[in-house]
Amino acid sequence: MKTHREVIVIGAGMAGLLSAYFLKEEGKDVLVLEAKEVASGQTGRTTAKITSQHGLKYSKLLKDVGEKKARLYVRANEAAIEAFARLVQTKKIDCDFARVTSYLYSEKDMEKLKEELEAATFLGIEAFWTKETELPFTVAGAVGFRNQAQFCAMDFVRHIRKELEILEHTMVTKVCGKKVYTKDAVYTADNIVVATHYPMRNVPGFYFLREHQERSYVLELSGCEKINGMYYGIDEDGHSFRQAGEHILLGGGSGRTGEHVCGVAFHELEMAAEKYYPDCKVESRWAAQDCMPHDGIPFIGKYSMFTPHLYVATGFQKWGMTTSMVAAMILRDKICGRKNPFEALYRPQRLNFRAGTANFLHDVGKSIKGLTKGWFGPKDLRCSHMGCGLEWNPDEKSWDCPCHGSRFDENGKLLDNPAKKDKNIRRV
Repeated sequence: MKTHREVIVIGAGMAGLLSAYFLKEEGKDVLVLEAKEVASGQTGRTTAKITSQHGLKYSKLLKDVGEKKARLYVRANEAAIEAFARLVQTKKIDCDFARVTSYLYSEKDMEKLKEELEAATFLGIEAFWTKETELPFTVAGAVGFRNQAQFCAMDFVRHIRKELEILEHTMVTKVCGKKVYTKDAVYTADNIVVATHYPMRNVPGFYFLREHQERSYVLELSGCEKINGMYYGIDEDGHSFRQAGEHILLGGGSGRTGEHVCGVAFHELEMAAEKYYPDCKVESRWAAQDCMPHDGIPFIGKYSMFTPHLYVATGFQKWGMTTSMVAAMILRDKICGRKNPFEALYRPQRLNFRAGTANFLHDVGKSIKGLTKGWFGPKDLRCSHMGCGLEWNPDEKSWDCPCHGSRFDENGKLLDNPAKKDKNIRRV
């Protein structure tokens, strides 16, 4: 196998695969390197919503970054929905792609919902107010976004991967200049895309200071009455609902990685499922992990000003499918030397002080606490990323890092990055 490519993409999740797919369409010689299996990370755990409706997003964006950037965010995500639709139709991909309405709902807070409706309408989104939903309980109100979408992400991935050259079980250990190091080989590329969910290099870029990770939990339920829309609760204890074939995906229990120390996340979801759907059966359960940037906007573009041939896509929050498409379109255009209308909004080197300062200070405090525990705690419970003290997660029987979100199984085998090495842990 040749070791030089025009583009090497590190990470075979949705962002990496779409980036590679579009670059290959442009005639680029592309190789994808994946540490485990294709879509074995967050793409395999997604609830597969393709939507510009991202929680209470637009009222906050208008306040924090202004109208111009908020409109760009709308346009980017609406463009991503259309790009998925075109790709599915053009390539005849059988992945249960369907246009649906996406709802924000609350059982008690109408004021925040109406503020979001006003912001969304102002920004040109086809949004509406309703109190009528398909949910098995009464809501105070809901805001609907029309013409959103959902699909089976794994069926979509199975199709597009056929046209790509991918090396699985090939962990990248280091990127230096135009060289990509793995355990068994060194590759070179004109351009390198880091699509590893959480960036693998601490310096330059300093992404460990600019985002944290959160986990959220999902139950797949059978025996429930079908729903047509997608629903996302804005209340502190709210849940998400989506129809997936014959089953409903019930999500909730979001919290910072490393802080689920009580072992109740899945139990609380099970209690909710029993309350909402007394005759349901839990078919499967899983958790997803999301990178949360301080200013609420993902990082897509040049990894840093000092690495002209290195690119990154991270900080997708809880909207990884839509943002993966946004990332793929931006990275394709940048590598091909074209201007993209959304690149400035997502530029990793931006500074949005008003939007991000409070979250930055909060994260710094969490990191200092975690590092202090690591310095003074047992050596085998120090994260192999930067040495923070690990916390036991009884829901998933894992050791989780509250600083930057690395996770290890009970014996120290690496589960989630940014750490790159296993640990030797001999305790529970």
